[in-house]
Amino acid sequence: MNRPDPLNHDEAPRSDAGERTVLGARPPAETWRILEILRKETVGGFLLVGAAILALIAANTPLRSLYEEVSSTVIGYAPWHLELSISHWAADGLLAIFFFLVGLELKREIVAGELRSPRTALVPVFAAVGGVVVPALIYYLINRGGPGVHGWAIPTATDIAFAVAVLAVVGSRLPAALRLFLLTLAVVDDLIAIVIIAVVYTSELEIAPLLLALIPLLIFGFLAHRYADWFARNGWAAWVVLLPLGIVCWALVHASGIHATIAGVLLGFAVPVHRGAFRRGDDGLAGQFEHRFRPLSAGFAVPVFAFFSAGVTVGGADSIASAVTDPIAIGVAAGLLLGKPIGIMGATWLTTRFTRSRLDPSVRWSDLFGVSMLAAIGFTVSLLVAELSFDDALALDHAKIAILTASTAAALLAGLVLYVVGRLRKS
Repeated sequence: MNRPDPLNHDEAPRSDAGERTVLGARPPAETWRILEILRKETVGGFLLVGAAILALIAANTPLRSLYEEVSSTVIGYAPWHLELSISHWAADGLLAIFFFLVGLELKREIVAGELRSPRTALVPVFAAVGGVVVPALIYYLINRGGPGVHGWAIPTATDIAFAVAVLAVVGSRLPAALRLFLLTLAVVDDLIAIVIIAVVYTSELEIAPLLLALIPLLIFGFLAHRYADWFARNGWAAWVVLLPLGIVCWALVHASGIHATIAGVLLGFAVPVHRGAFRRGDDGLAGQFEHRFRPLSAGFAVPVFAFFSAGVTVGGADSIASAVTDPIAIGVAAGLLLGKPIGIMGATWLTTRFTRSRLDPSVRWSDLFGVSMLAAIGFTVSLLVAELSFDDALALDHAKIAILTASTAAALLAGLVLYVVGRLRKS
């Protein structure tokens, strides 16, 4: 039998038939880091769900007028293109914090995580691509030639916080390798969503502000690399030195016509993963920033966005019937509930087949199906893409209703599958 190098964690073991094992155990330090991230995302997921419930209550009770008045209140400085409603501040401003964390995690995965090696990245990357292409195709086929065709990207996103909250309740017996697979898949999913938002939903591009945004971005990156140890040792330093540069970069990107959350991703990529004298056995600056800013993102930024975005008014039977029969809602629901699991499972099967690989013995295809259903929970980014896709209020409401309904259904189905699989595994 071919024996893998025990010191090379990127080399997957092979069987006598020459098959390579995928989705197996990872190094303990990497596994611990992933589990720690998932633990923090779990709390954020519950807060996210709570904020969405409060939004639905506010939008469908006598509080509706107050809710709409607050959401539409405009504040900001018009000459800098920053005169926005509070709901837009939540989507464009607060979500930049969330995307900053996405940028940090993407860079860490590429430099020191699952995506650093083609061997370990192959399956989650192709699974994520399948989980984007198939839902988009299903939505497009349902809405082809109709007014809602521009919303094809809505069902392509996965909400990792919501998914991890479900996983924490019913997936405690799931192998650690599959939890890592879910996070890596969601990270790649976010990267694809970032590209879609930057390319597809930029209608008018102003070159001058975009070029000017490079100045604070480059200064931010230079300082983060040159004085990484100092920023790591002094918690206040990033708020005083780097935050103003980040705000200027964000404002200029917003003025350029590109969605301002992209600035958060770029700033995250500008943070070094390793720092100064600390190379092994120590958390780099990107890790330090994750620890500091993830509570702000998961505990405040994302729930506030969900509160102002998920407040859809659900009328009587006629209104519900109108939403159910709308191709936009059908496309979103079918894309999430059918497209996500079909795309992820199909891409994983094809990848393992054509690369002569097999799943690790600790991982079952039934486990993978439960995880693929979790990936069908498209909430935060799906709501953002829906707002970018439709100006028509009715179309937007129907898309949001479909997102909320399909995400809830996916959570329940995934929870049931993982619970049954866990019981069978225990027996």
